[in-house]
Amino acid sequence: MDTPGIHSARTPLNRMMVRTAKETFSDSDVLLFVVEAGQEVHPDDIGIIEFLEATQIPKFLILNKIDLIRKEQLLPLMDSYRNLHPFAELIPISALTGEGIPLLLDELWKYLPEGPRYFPDDIMTDTSERFIAAEIIREKILLLTHKEIPYSSAVVVDAFKEDEANNIIRISATINVEKDSQKGILIGKKGSMLKKIGTHARIDMEKFFATRIFLELFVRVRKDWTKDPKMLKEFGYSE
Repeated sequence: MDTPGIHSARTPLNRMMVRTAKETFSDSDVLLFVVEAGQEVHPDDIGIIEFLEATQIPKFLILNKIDLIRKEQLLPLMDSYRNLHPFAELIPISALTGEGIPLLLDELWKYLPEGPRYFPDDIMTDTSERFIAAEIIREKILLLTHKEIPYSSAVVVDAFKEDEANNIIRISATINVEKDSQKGILIGKKGSMLKKIGTHARIDMEKFFATRIFLELFVRVRKDWTKDPKMLKEFGYSE
């Protein structure tokens, strides 16, 4: 399970995200702490490692982005993390190039206990189609915009209608942001960014739902929604 990052929480949304991350510990067999490989240990990582010491679940340290540092920097960095905590495994990887991923998967298998089959083979997910559609839109916002935009955007699917006669699903969704400036960035010059987000999202939705998709996107300003418990609940979050 990919959880929100553990960080200093200043808003109701941030506090909810951190609490969600911590609550997953009790349901986990292994914890993977993913950090970016740099010249030295980041101060924020030290605080998180101190927090993780309270749990007895096996912990992996995953050093990502090793393609961005020199090889001679890697071993000293790994030693620095080993001195902070006795991780069950410490594995350097590059999610971009795939380096280290096979080793990570092999090591994970060793720590995962056998369990019951919770879903039939033909069930891909237990989440709703609306949720999947919203997540695909969120992903495109994250990939195509920068800075605070992805973290100040809440996607709400207003309509999800299957037209079996015409083999098409019609989806209408609203992207809620906190500021007019964020709305302008999301829409882009003459609507170029919103069109780009919609096109990329529609292509992925058609692959997932295996049918044609008509996707309609709107952008609305809901001032300071990340700090408002009522709006958080409206958008599917809870304080």
